[in-house]
Amino acid sequence: MKIFFTITLLVLSCSLSLLSNAHTEQLSIERIYSSPSLNGQTPQSLKFSPDGSRVTYLQGKSDNLNRYDLWEYNLASKENKLLVDSQVLFSGIEVLSNEEKARRERQRAYGFGIMEYQFSNDGSALLFPLNGDIYYYHLASKTAKRLTQTDAFETDAKFSPKGHYISFIRGQNIFVLNIESGKEKQLTKDGGSNNIKNGMSEFVAQEEMNRMTGYWWSPNEKHIAFLRVDETPVQVVIRNEIYAEKIELIEQRYPATGTNNVHIQLAVTDIKGKKIRFIELDEAQGDNKKDFYLPRVQWLPDSKNLSYQWQSRDQKILKLKTYNLKKRKQKTLLTERSKHWLNLHHDLHFLSDNKSFIWASERDGFKHLYHFTNKGKLINQLTKGNWVVNSIKHIDEENELIYFTGRADTPLERHLYRVPLNGKSPEHVARLSKRNGFHDINFSRDSNSYIDSFSNITTPKQVSLHQANGEHITWLAQNKVNDTHPISPYYDDLIQPKFGTITANDDKTPLYYKLYQPKNMAPGKKYPVIVNVYGGPIAQRVRNIWQGANMTQYMLQQGYIVFELDNRGSNYRGTDFEFPLYEKLGQVEVDDQIMGVKYLHSLPFVDKERIGIFGHSYGGYMALMAMFKAGDYFKAGVSGAPVTDWLLYDTHYTERYLNHPEVNADGYEQSSVFPYVSGLSGPLMVYHGMADDNVLFTNTTKLIKTLQDENKQFELMTYPGSKHSMRGKKVKVHLNNTIMSFFDRHFKKNLPM
Repeated sequence: MKIFFTITLLVLSCSLSLLSNAHTEQLSIERIYSSPSLNGQTPQSLKFSPDGSRVTYLQGKSDNLNRYDLWEYNLASKENKLLVDSQVLFSGIEVLSNEEKARRERQRAYGFGIMEYQFSNDGSALLFPLNGDIYYYHLASKTAKRLTQTDAFETDAKFSPKGHYISFIRGQNIFVLNIESGKEKQLTKDGGSNNIKNGMSEFVAQEEMNRMTGYWWSPNEKHIAFLRVDETPVQVVIRNEIYAEKIELIEQRYPATGTNNVHIQLAVTDIKGKKIRFIELDEAQGDNKKDFYLPRVQWLPDSKNLSYQWQSRDQKILKLKTYNLKKRKQKTLLTERSKHWLNLHHDLHFLSDNKSFIWASERDGFKHLYHFTNKGKLINQLTKGNWVVNSIKHIDEENELIYFTGRADTPLERHLYRVPLNGKSPEHVARLSKRNGFHDINFSRDSNSYIDSFSNITTPKQVSLHQANGEHITWLAQNKVNDTHPISPYYDDLIQPKFGTITANDDKTPLYYKLYQPKNMAPGKKYPVIVNVYGGPIAQRVRNIWQGANMTQYMLQQGYIVFELDNRGSNYRGTDFEFPLYEKLGQVEVDDQIMGVKYLHSLPFVDKERIGIFGHSYGGYMALMAMFKAGDYFKAGVSGAPVTDWLLYDTHYTERYLNHPEVNADGYEQSSVFPYVSGLSGPLMVYHGMADDNVLFTNTTKLIKTLQDENKQFELMTYPGSKHSMRGKKVKVHLNNTIMSFFDRHFKKNLPM
């Protein structure tokens, strides 16, 4: 059964009237990736000051959207103003260390200037890195001070909890600097030698666990917990990074699936660096007692106890443990188990009374919140239902309220909700966000207000200030669409999708899709379709969120229909929706995409002989599997930076879904693209960055050789110097022109105009 529905959208009341007479222009690929951004001024990294008097944020320059400065909105004066102009502090070309380049690639952080910052705990100062050094900005005096001036590269800078020190990583060791005296102290000494890294996150932690740091201050500022990472066991992969002018041979310790991970130790040091104490971590399964992960570390409010999460190599066991510094004893607070895998989260919050904590779990099939004592006894379940919690945004302990984002209304939108800490009515939560769409929330420390970064399918990102009950206070960045907005020449021609569902081939599971149709379609004509796919875990494409004047709109402008469908295995639908792909990737996902194409076949305006597929990363893998396994449905395909053999990808991601290759050898074979290459019958284009350190270029070279051996014709485009994310305007413009040229050559013949 196919169901069409319309999402209620709240649009700026003046937008359509202002633009009804506006001059519209043809959207070009060049314009999509040029400054100023077509999305308007969109603040990034919004934060409340600790005293609640201002909101700070990063914003790209109007003439260069990739160079970020530090701004503030003063709540008293209701004014936005520039705090720190990054170009004044440093106007040259930033030179990043290799580790910082890799860290930013893992963060998906694109740009330069001030890319991250943080407040001191008292709100008097801000800290940020720039060009490898650390800067301290004093808000009262409005002055920026450069704290480090060395040839070395400092990264992961933090204020200490009481604001007396800053800490950072230099040369793979932990340093602290006394702000008042300016004196530095090196806390660890063996980093940088014998493959040791102190206070740093390993590759899979950055790429797959969303843990970008490897050290943590105790609340009383007396100790630092840190990870000591020994990369010696990890195999060295010698790969080429091919640039326009040179070829670099990079020795990268890449933990390919089935091979050794790093050895990791958890330690605590005092801030004088005189005493380092290692915590025993010997619970791994099997013969290798060091074969486990430490995805999370967190101090308890009393500074006497340190918590950490221990995850088994197969990711089916997750233990929350605590270590008492004085007694040197550990205890396990809770253990989560799964027959498939356990998804990590950041929703552990120890309450200030040192008696209990909040924890998120998928034990009932959906991610929900639970309240436990500090001895691990369940007090109550706080949320419940066939929907998922996204994340905790704030806990108001005084009024016993928890604020969180989730999908209680629809999986296509993210809203702010509130639930009592007593857990008396977990089935009933109060929705606070009023407008339908996507909300990103930042709460004030005093629990009285929050920042809402909102958008929906017709409304560009807007930032507003609200009372804790959801009432609107003021705009921080209204970003209203008027004649001066960068998108105004194109806004009238933006095409909004139709949302709907089809049923998977299990005859019970609804699959959400969105369908874009070109304007002024001719009656009786049939049009080509591009299926835009990702299809992998931890992802969602069908959402009521602003897309703007992007490549989808360009494709529509060229006369293509665009279709997106979230297949089983994707996120925010509960574990029963995710788990079907376990130990066999590329099967249920392709089956669901085929069901999407069968639905397209039922539409009178779709030309079923001109349905193509395009995807990047997991989407690139999906494009290959669709072309190799389902050529009757997908007539042409573009595959970007694809995984072709899962034995070439990293341990934490791959083994989560395919298990260890020694346990599931057949699953690995059947999940690679190579058993199906002979099925290719339609046009195929593959592209890949030639310096990709995530999905290694080897995936594509192996595919090239196999296609040649099978005498299969294909097209190939490679990008010298490009990483997995394909950064840079010139790269993006050329890449998207190449993709469109490919589909035009194969589908544009007799295209209805």
